[in-house]
Amino acid sequence: MVLEDVQSGWVGAVVRIEKSGGMHIVALEDRHGRTKSFRLGFGFLLDGQPVKLLPPAPRAAAGGAPAGRTASGSVRVSGQRAQVAKASRIWVEGKHDAELVEKVWGDDLRVEGIVVEPLHGVDDLKAAIKDFSPGPSRRLGILVDHLVRDSKESRIAAEAMTVPGAAGNVLIVGHPYVDVWQAIRPKTLGIEAWPEIPRGTDWKTGILKAFGWPHATAEDVGLGWQKLLGAVRSYSDLEASLLGRVEEVIDFLTAP
Repeated sequence: MVLEDVQSGWVGAVVRIEKSGGMHIVALEDRHGRTKSFRLGFGFLLDGQPVKLLPPAPRAAAGGAPAGRTASGSVRVSGQRAQVAKASRIWVEGKHDAELVEKVWGDDLRVEGIVVEPLHGVDDLKAAIKDFSPGPSRRLGILVDHLVRDSKESRIAAEAMTVPGAAGNVLIVGHPYVDVWQAIRPKTLGIEAWPEIPRGTDWKTGILKAFGWPHATAEDVGLGWQKLLGAVRSYSDLEASLLGRVEEVIDFLTAP
């Protein structure tokens, strides 16, 4: 990741974290190859947003990706510098979709310089694609929730592909689930199956209520999602119907 130290204005890619004098230090390498070290903690910006840097947590012996592999199962690239983001993008429906893709495929996407962006819904997908102006060097891979035959989402996707420049430069794929939460395999959460939510009940609220978790506010939903996301360690915790679609999008955006 590329960080900015707020106090000095130094911008650089993280190249190592080490312990010195009882403190954790992060080394940032700028675009000229110069390296400067800073103490971990507050005072950094990531993509313009303030963040707190923490030392990496020890990897648990059980679960997660095997040694030498990323969470997606790819061979881990060592010594890779941060890549300048390409014009091509992956669009997903919302913040939770983006966080799940980042957790499993984030290492791979940083190697490729591909950014994941949430759309916050696809109702105006055609206009969004038109504004993006896709082309051979500016491709879009779009992951849509509940993309099944004769659904509202399938009609939106078909209409969106009529935008000039979309053919061959935009790929719209989807999974069959009402929400990306369902792409987490039930056994990952220690349950037999996802609860059935009555029609007319907000799905996420219903799920949290069925789990016996707080569900009254948007904050409750956000905290509930963080619990679910925390259970995901690698691609093996997700349904194949999502895995295949994300891999298809990455292949499309990284093809020569």
